[in-house]
Amino acid sequence: MDFLVARYGEFVLLKPRLKSHTLLLWLLPPLALLGGGLALWMHNRRRTQAGGDETSFKLSADEEARLERLIAAEPPPEKPVYSL
Repeated sequence: MDFLVARYGEFVLLKPRLKSHTLLLWLLPPLALLGGGLALWMHNRRRTQAGGDETSFKLSADEEARLERLIAAEPPPEKPVYSL
């Protein structure tokens, strides 16, 4: 174990000793989790303030008419025939 630490540094240990040069190893995972949680919270807050999902995906009258024409022109799907 001492050979590995001497050769590669404290970074090869599963639980490196808490020293000034290993402080980044100890602080980076909790900071990354906090940053990710903060980003998710801010994203959710912006979506809520913007009006939610239904206003961001509302179709215009022209788009709804075009969609109805496309649906009416599409033939019904055929039932698949399964053979064993």
